Amino acid sequence: MNPNLVILAGGVSSRMKKAAPLPDGMDAGLHLDAGEKSKSMLGVGTGGRPFLDYLIYNAREAGYADIVIVTGTNDGGVRARYGSAARDNEFHGVRISYAVQAVPEGRTKPLGTADALLCALRLRTDWRGAKLTVCNGDNLYSQDVLKRLLETEHTGALIDYDRDALRFEQSKIGQFAVLEKDPDGYVRCILEKPSPEEMRSVRDGTGRVGVSMNIFRFSYDTVLGFLEEVPLHPVRQEKELPSAVALMIGRDPHAVFAIPASEYVPDLTARGDIGIVSEYLRDHCSADPF
Repeated sequence: MNPNLVILAGGVSSRMKKAAPLPDGMDAGLHLDAGEKSKSMLGVGTGGRPFLDYLIYNAREAGYADIVIVTGTNDGGVRARYGSAARDNEFHGVRISYAVQAVPEGRTKPLGTADALLCALRLRTDWRGAKLTVCNGDNLYSQDVLKRLLETEHTGALIDYDRDALRFEQSKIGQFAVLEKDPDGYVRCILEKPSPEEMRSVRDGTGRVGVSMNIFRFSYDTVLGFLEEVPLHPVRQEKELPSAVALMIGRDPHAVFAIPASEYVPDLTARGDIGIVSEYLRDHCSADPF
C-alpha cells in the first residue's frame, strides 16, 4: 500500500511566533517556547509531550511506516527528538528521515508547501513508482482519514472535510479553502477566499461545504513534475500545494478524488490555539501514546 508519509514542518511559524501577551492560564514556559520552537514541537501534550508525537502515533496506527519530516535549516529540536541521522531513524515502529527546506537567498521565508514536498521527493528517489501521503505538521489528522488515504485506489486524492464539523470560529474557518467537485466526487478546483456566489455553487444538496486542510495522496511520478513547474503565488510569493493540484486537474479532470470526512481536526496555527489543543489532547489522547 506504499506506507509513505511526508509531514510538512519546515515553515517559520510566523503567526505562532508573533509577539503576544501571556494568555490567562497558559504556562509561561510554553508561551516562551511558542516564540522560539516550531509549532509541531511545542509541548502541548501531557508532561510536555510535543504535538508531533501524536501525529506520528496516528500515522503509525493507520499503517504508515516510512515518514519524512520536512524541517527548516536550523530546527534541531526535531532531530533531537526523533533521531539524529539523516535517514531511517527508528522511532517506535516507524522510520523517520529528514528533508531540509532552506530559505533561498534574499527571502525571509521558505518557498512554500509545494517546494517543501519537492524537497522530500528529491530526498526519497527510492519512492519512485509508489504513492505517498502528505500533510501539515501542525494539524492532528485522525487515524481514520490517514488510513483512508493510504488505502484509496485513486492515484490522487484529498480529504474533503465538512466545514461545519470542524467546529472552529468563523475567523479561522474563513482561512480554509473550499472545494468544488464534479458529480462523481473529483475535485474541480480549490477556491481560496470564495465569493458569496462561489460559496453557493460549492454547496451540495444538503448544504454541505467541503474544505481542504492540506492532506493529500499522490503518485510520486505524477506529482513530481507539477511541483517542479508550480509558479509563485502572486500575493504570497510562495509555491503552494493547491497550485500544484490545480495544474494536475488542468491536465486531467479526474486527477484528484475528494474523500469526504466529517470530524474535528486540532489545529495549532497561533498562540490562541495552544490551550484548545492542549485540552483536546488531555481529554481525547493517551498521555503516553508510545
